[in-house]
Amino acid sequence: MSRAPERPLDGVGSITVKIGVLVTLSILAAVVVSEVGDRAGVSAWLTIPVSVAAALFVTQWLARGMTSPLRQMTVAAGRMAGGDYSTRVTASASDEVGQLGTAFNTMSAELDGADRQRRELLATVSHELRTPLAAQRALLENLVDGVVTPDDRALQTALDQSERLSALVQDLLDLSRVDAGVATLDVEPVQVADLLARCADEARATVAARGHAVSVEVDVPEDLEVRADRARLAQVVTNLLDNAVRHSPAGGTVRVVADVTGTGWSLEVHDEGPGFPPGRSEEMFARFGVGDDAGGGTGLGLSIVRWVCELHGGTVRALEAEPRQRATGAVVRVELPLTPPAYRRGQRDVGPPPQEAMSRTTAQTTDDREESPMATHDSPPLPAQRTADDAADRPADVPASPVSGTPIPVPTPSVFDTLFGRLWPEPTPLRTAPVALWASVGIGALAAVLLPYRGIGIAYALVLLAAGALVLRLSPRRRDPWTLASAALCVGLASLLVLRAAEWLAVLALLTAALLVTTALTGARGMPAMVASAAAWVLSGLRGLPLLGRTITATSRHTLLWPVVRTAAISLVALVVFGGLFASGDAVVGAWVGDLLPEVDIAESLVLRSFTWFVVGGIVLAACYLALNPPRVDLVELPAGRQVTRAWEWVVPVGVVIATFVVFLLAQGAAMFGGHDFVQRTTGMTYAESVHQGFGQLTLATALTLVTVAIVGRRASRETARDRVLLRSVLGVLCGLTLVVVGSALYRMHVYQEAYGFTVLRVLVDAFELWLGLLVVLVMVAGWRLRGAWLPRAALVSGAAFLLVIGLANPEAWVAQRNIDRYAESGRLDLTYLQTLGADAVPTIREGLGDEQVVGRTVADDDGVMLADCAVGWRPDDELTEDALSWNLGRARAEAAGAVSLTTIDGTGYPTYALGTCPVELPGR
Repeated sequence: MSRAPERPLDGVGSITVKIGVLVTLSILAAVVVSEVGDRAGVSAWLTIPVSVAAALFVTQWLARGMTSPLRQMTVAAGRMAGGDYSTRVTASASDEVGQLGTAFNTMSAELDGADRQRRELLATVSHELRTPLAAQRALLENLVDGVVTPDDRALQTALDQSERLSALVQDLLDLSRVDAGVATLDVEPVQVADLLARCADEARATVAARGHAVSVEVDVPEDLEVRADRARLAQVVTNLLDNAVRHSPAGGTVRVVADVTGTGWSLEVHDEGPGFPPGRSEEMFARFGVGDDAGGGTGLGLSIVRWVCELHGGTVRALEAEPRQRATGAVVRVELPLTPPAYRRGQRDVGPPPQEAMSRTTAQTTDDREESPMATHDSPPLPAQRTADDAADRPADVPASPVSGTPIPVPTPSVFDTLFGRLWPEPTPLRTAPVALWASVGIGALAAVLLPYRGIGIAYALVLLAAGALVLRLSPRRRDPWTLASAALCVGLASLLVLRAAEWLAVLALLTAALLVTTALTGARGMPAMVASAAAWVLSGLRGLPLLGRTITATSRHTLLWPVVRTAAISLVALVVFGGLFASGDAVVGAWVGDLLPEVDIAESLVLRSFTWFVVGGIVLAACYLALNPPRVDLVELPAGRQVTRAWEWVVPVGVVIATFVVFLLAQGAAMFGGHDFVQRTTGMTYAESVHQGFGQLTLATALTLVTVAIVGRRASRETARDRVLLRSVLGVLCGLTLVVVGSALYRMHVYQEAYGFTVLRVLVDAFELWLGLLVVLVMVAGWRLRGAWLPRAALVSGAAFLLVIGLANPEAWVAQRNIDRYAESGRLDLTYLQTLGADAVPTIREGLGDEQVVGRTVADDDGVMLADCAVGWRPDDELTEDALSWNLGRARAEAAGAVSLTTIDGTGYPTYALGTCPVELPGR
């Protein structure tokens, strides 16, 4: 069986135990990495992906080869179904999968041998039949035409051709008996000398007929008598003599020597030909063996000799010359008992089973050639004389087949190829990607140096722009208009990281940019394709592992690069481990280390930067793979909807929806014209409370309307002009009513915010509802044109543009200003909410509240507490580095405006004014 390189769990003999060890060690690796990150204070956003990657790495390392034989067998079975039986699977494990691979190889070897014998039989028999039949046909045509006289010579020629056909048919009959297992022995006393003399006379007649100058000599004791099947024993001698005569040179001598041995008697046939090829004598006795043309060139002569010998309880073998001894001819030795071990007239399966006897050589040859996993075991060439002689009897249009099939190892299909299938194939030219690998490593290192201990600012934007430039450069779609538009929007969203300090805005910007990047790299157009594109970035971390492995393998061939990297890494680890131990174990060494690195926690900083390097580099590398090999997201689509045959089947449900919209709008009109008193009398709630109650439901209704339109658009018929007019009319009415609902929802939120104050979340919900209204308008345009392939991309672009406009408008500052305006009008100010706003709102709060003090709140010297100090909740983080790379417009303006709120009063002993000491909401004036 083909053998693979040893793998970590090859010594485990049970697949169940392997899985248990794999799961245990994977969980242990994830726990260790997570604990290291937690102790170093690393955020969960970094520790979770690194822990998952560590667990996957351990799983992949331990699981190497566990299922590769199964995948190989799948490929090999497909090839076998197409007629290719030469493939072999590779496995080195001793578990159930390895045993299955061994059994599969045995089966494929047997099928390969049987198929090869079938093909060679057809080729050889067709050739052997064609020659005498063609000769007989030519002779008969000449006799009919009168060209040849029907004399003794002509008849003898016809008889020779008939005898050749009879010999071929006899060989085929013997072969069928062997395969059917019905061979028998008719044992009787046989005088060996007489038998050999008759066979020698027949051989001499054959030599004379062929015109060969070869003599046949017999050396046998006169009194040697054995018990055997006379006909089959004569068949053995005849085949051996015919084989020897065929391969003897002109003027050579064939000698037949028989003698008595200790346990029986022996028969040797010597010739002066080129001899048997070294190491391949056993192949001569295989069915259709190379170099065996006995029996009319069918390749069955010597195989039948072996079968008859084993049927008598004896053996036959070819004697090869010593490696350094010059070959003086071929010697075949037959050893038989004086009496077969068991015989009876008509007995079946005497001696070794015929099928086993005929296939033993093939099995042995198969075992010999299955020692190496990648070896092809090219057979040594035959001697020139015998090869030429064999080729002379082979038809020119039939290629020579080897005696033993060459095992071709099956390439192990990647588990990821099997997992992703036709949705994400890997192109053949994509062998390695060194640029993507090293550039991703470099960007990860840049992020590890710049991002830790810095707030959102220029450093983050630089890393994003560097990653985006790399991915855009690798993408074959970099010049597409959609890609360029997406890149421009991504640059605008990245600028928000420098202009605004709000973390929630940065997260939304990054998520939207990621969706733009994936759709640009994959060329997605439909909604399912866009969802698949978003998932593809995450899955690229798995799909790209084969490419990563090939790239690392290719770069490891450099004689200097990897030794330098390996040495530097080992030296750094040794320095950190032993340096930390000595620094903590000796005060002097600790003092020296403290003087060199007075304010740096080496362990925590190294762990945080390492996690950042891995996560950022991995994300960029996954994006690079997505650019180099985007999945076929165009194949991801919803199943084709069955169009309804009757229009009322969709008109009635949509009409019900329209009726509910009309009822809702009538209720809204009644409330609007009836005023606040009507609402309070009807519902028992104030107008503000009633409008707040239904805002979420209206937003959901708007979204569900879009879903309804999409479903109807897929199911409704468009075959006739009437169908198209009906579709446009009904859906147009539904979309128009939906726009009215959108306006009602926005008005409701406006009323509620005027009554209860403005928040960032309420503003974002307003923006979302407004975006849904825009989508309704776009749907109406697509419905009028009855073509909406452009709609998903338009929705994505409009959403990204909305977010960009919101970010540039500074939503936190806008909300703060609205609350200050409300305070100026009503005298009510929610200080608790204002304190939750970030740095972007600080300048607005400072400017809007001015020098106003909190009435009734005084400290030493009767100085009042500034209202702005109570309202500002953001303060700079002392743990973050403030330099040019961490610069952010929002934080810079906040610091310039005096962001630090009042937390202490000079050491007078009076109570300090923390944020909680300010009033939650000021009473009305």
